[in-house]
Amino acid sequence: MIGLIFGETDFPKYIYKKIKDKKRYLIIDLTKKKLFRKDKDSFSVSIGQLGKIISILKQHNCKKVLLAGKVQKPNFSKLRLDFKGVYYIPRIIKKAKLGDVALLKEIIDIFKKERIQTISSTIFTPELNLSKGNYSKLKPNLKDKIDIKNALKALNKSNQYSHIQAAVGKNNIVILEKREGTQKMLKKIKKVKNIAKGVLVKFPKKKQDYRIDLPTIGLKTLKQCKMSGIKGIVLKHKRNIFLDKTKSINYANKNKMFILVK
Repeated sequence: MIGLIFGETDFPKYIYKKIKDKKRYLIIDLTKKKLFRKDKDSFSVSIGQLGKIISILKQHNCKKVLLAGKVQKPNFSKLRLDFKGVYYIPRIIKKAKLGDVALLKEIIDIFKKERIQTISSTIFTPELNLSKGNYSKLKPNLKDKIDIKNALKALNKSNQYSHIQAAVGKNNIVILEKREGTQKMLKKIKKVKNIAKGVLVKFPKKKQDYRIDLPTIGLKTLKQCKMSGIKGIVLKHKRNIFLDKTKSINYANKNKMFILVK
């Protein structure tokens, strides 16, 4: 029995469709709208109810968990906690102040202490990982390569525990993703001068635990990039989740955008 701990985004839905008729599982549904409530083996739980989550997993003999999707960092002062939540919350708050990476590692450590192993979120979806290469007809030119280099440089300088997984580069301008995420960053970019025809670089965070929270893109991302005037997307080989791959590549080709995997 595998415990599927699901948050927001389309990735959990993809995993669910892939394994629902093939594997024994239960779902810990952390989504706001309780997206998996129709499944008889789904449990809607608050992120503060760590004791309940651990108890459900152990009652069903779940020795492994898979974490997928984004969970909004809660307001800890308003969080309803159970007994284990109270026990673990000081550690969680301390790590949360360091950033998303530190927080996620702490959650994995808590599961480990409870003798529950965290497995890779892509173990059932290896087709979503990409090898190196250009996946579109259009390829980055020399100016694009300079923009990519500048964006990567900015990402590498960002805080090692931060939430930052994306940057847009154009000429000497680099805009980094904030906590609100890539899509909202792209919406704001439309208002920025001199960023048209820029490049979106979406790479894992520093000190990323590759079992969880890998950067995810899909057709929605491509459409948002088009609306924001982005010319191309650069991903990290075997370190990104690429949903709607065929549709995304077709869309990129139709709109003269490039998809490069480094």
